[in-house]
Amino acid sequence: MFRKTRIFTPGPTPLLPAAQFAMAAADMHHRTPEFRAMYQRVLGQLRTFTGSKNDVILMAASGTGAMEASVSNLTSPGDRVLVLTAGKFGERWTALAKAFGCQVDVVNMPYGQTFALDAVRSALKPDTRAVYMQATETSTGVRHDVAAVAKLLREAKSEALLVVDAITGLGTTHLDIDGLGLDVVIGGSQKAVMIPPGLAYLSVSERAWQRMESTKNPRYYFDLRRERKSAANGESAYTPAVALIAALGAAFDYIAGQAGGDLERGRNLLIENAETCAQMTRAAVPALGLRLFAPDAPAAAVTAILPPQGVDSGIIVKEMKTRFALTLTNGQGEMKGQLFRVAHLGYFDPLDTLAVVGALEQVAVDTLKVPGFQFGSAVAAAQKTLAARTQQLKATS
Repeated sequence: MFRKTRIFTPGPTPLLPAAQFAMAAADMHHRTPEFRAMYQRVLGQLRTFTGSKNDVILMAASGTGAMEASVSNLTSPGDRVLVLTAGKFGERWTALAKAFGCQVDVVNMPYGQTFALDAVRSALKPDTRAVYMQATETSTGVRHDVAAVAKLLREAKSEALLVVDAITGLGTTHLDIDGLGLDVVIGGSQKAVMIPPGLAYLSVSERAWQRMESTKNPRYYFDLRRERKSAANGESAYTPAVALIAALGAAFDYIAGQAGGDLERGRNLLIENAETCAQMTRAAVPALGLRLFAPDAPAAAVTAILPPQGVDSGIIVKEMKTRFALTLTNGQGEMKGQLFRVAHLGYFDPLDTLAVVGALEQVAVDTLKVPGFQFGSAVAAAQKTLAARTQQLKATS
């Protein structure tokens, strides 16, 4: 059988062709007027994409590098911080904060769940210096209520900075960064912006910049103040990922092009597209004889699905790869073999979603032998959801 490679992973995600072309053509030195003009343009596009007036710092690193920077720049050894965790990436905040000598309080919820605000309120102390959380927990397919946590901090008149890992949240979830008073919001290139791994970016509030003047943790490459100073002159502090920056600019042009050249509106369309694909997938899951792992707080970035009882989810992942050259992701850490994940962020559209649902139907019949399953039932559920979403979006546009 002739097979076309398809990636349905929540990072790296499928690459935008225009971005690939831009990378191939990005033959320039980074200390030239040509690069400075491109860099300043992309930084401006980043501010529009994040929807914030805050300075945005762009770094040659994975998203974890930006997470580390938000700890090293905003804390001193011995500072008390609060980590809200319900998955592998929330746990990463705990490890990073401990690595920099912080006293770490943790609100730890079971995988597949989100935080109870009462638990957050109880864990917040008068001397808490920062709160670290995810917008969406990629390992479990859960969306956390960033707005509710931000409101809680305001009502408590807390001095704690709110730092949000939105690496899979940006481009899949509406985040009013300035309206909510989010101090640091982190994104990554291999997610909704449809380019390869290697760039991380941070929207940083003025309150966070002020905090950096008094913090004592060591930093060198990840010194955000140095990057801010260089960015004001159209440069990076150190050698930038020139080709990836060119690709990012092409991706933003593409997103804007979906909305007649309006990047802000294009970003909203990108978010609604992810939500549509996610809702289609969630509708198909019970029709496949399967169950959602996080039905109460599902993310639009990725859907986590439970296999039939007694079946290792790795079998489904392997079968999709072997039969259809279609890559899904297994569970992470303790959830390996317990669930599989289907991504919706970035360069996906509803037709891609119908393709993955159709392939899962084949696996449901041939491999899982789901009792009573009939071809077309899951695809029909996804189609009906697409039709309803299309009408809904038309009515609100």
